[in-house]
Amino acid sequence: MSTPSSRPSYAAVLRVPHARRTFAAALVGRLSYGTVSLALMLSLTRSTGSYAVAGLVMAVFGATSVFLSPYRASLVDRHGPRRALLPMALLYAVLLCVLAAVCRPGTSEAALAVTAALAGACTPPLGPTMRAVWAELLPDRRLLQRAYSVDGVAEELLFVSGPLLVGGIVAVASPVVGVVLSAVLVAVGTLAFVTSPATAALRPAGREKSDGPAPGPGGPGQGRALLQPVVVAAAVGVSVSAVDLLVVAFAGERGLGDGAVAWVLAALSLGSAVGGLANGAVAWTSPTRARLPFFAAGVGLCLAAAGLAPGLGTLVLAVMCAGLFVAPALTTAYLIADESVAPGFRVRAGAWCNTAVNAGMSAGAAAVGLLVERLPLPVCFAVAGAVAAAAALVPGYGRGGAVRRATDQSSSESCESSESSAS
Repeated sequence: MSTPSSRPSYAAVLRVPHARRTFAAALVGRLSYGTVSLALMLSLTRSTGSYAVAGLVMAVFGATSVFLSPYRASLVDRHGPRRALLPMALLYAVLLCVLAAVCRPGTSEAALAVTAALAGACTPPLGPTMRAVWAELLPDRRLLQRAYSVDGVAEELLFVSGPLLVGGIVAVASPVVGVVLSAVLVAVGTLAFVTSPATAALRPAGREKSDGPAPGPGGPGQGRALLQPVVVAAAVGVSVSAVDLLVVAFAGERGLGDGAVAWVLAALSLGSAVGGLANGAVAWTSPTRARLPFFAAGVGLCLAAAGLAPGLGTLVLAVMCAGLFVAPALTTAYLIADESVAPGFRVRAGAWCNTAVNAGMSAGAAAVGLLVERLPLPVCFAVAGAVAAAAALVPGYGRGGAVRRATDQSSSESCESSESSAS
């Protein structure tokens, strides 16, 4: 399945002209997504005094952000990042500032919900756009796999460090400061990102193409080619989000306390980071569509095994093992999405995978809350794992010769020198 042949280093990815500047700018903007949720939730809770209202407003904010993501990505594909992404980010930042301003006692629930809905609708697709830039910068699939791996690990770290940053802010100031900081981060990061020469290399696809999930020439074929990565991304989102509540229930049954929950969830993130970096380091000879079911099944089987853990130590190990497959599954899904569409539609294809992950996480959190109250905990773990394992059965369809070309390229790349990749 893999070979130990010479691979270009992760440093080679960042040595590509303009890569470091562009990636750093994108990370600054994407840090906003790691800070805004907690900061906004705390602001709403303190201003309204109601967890129900805060939850409703956050749900509206999240819904418009997630489900309009493919449309926003289509605007970037059609008009390019500078004409579409920058206005989107600036409007999003302004609306976050407005939302921070109206988070005060006496503001109506309707005003909060409408403002949150508008802000969520303008969330700029920085992650999918950055992955499209990687694909433009790195035609070598070995380097692209590494770039996607380091991108995924960095994004995971942002969602760990973001809440910690907000925690530091609320210790000395109001949580609305965290909302304003989120606005500043996305505005500054996006401005630096779109002014990079690497971002300018993304060519707009034009307005004549379809708006569906798989637009462009051979649209139906592209749609079928995206089925496997989108379904797997959604299933992994369902399974991973279920872990949060299942671990809380596990700790509650055994009287372990909240500290135990933190250790288990940290193990999941650590496993995902290690798995993501290892996946990028392996010289795979099998095509991406053959690897994706393997990773999805790995997530599912490890989570099912976690339900049989007799104690905290074995649960930590089982969840860490599940994490080893999470980042590789999502990275591979993004790689398949990239190779399934024409170059002018990469942002949109990546956004569909993003949407699938986020929608899956929302659905998983809601579903597992119902299951935990009705089924034994080991069965709940098994059900959560079965979702990812079932996604491994989804067949992978290529768009024309896309899969054949990817396979041929993957095989031939193992014979190329890493120096030529980094040049």
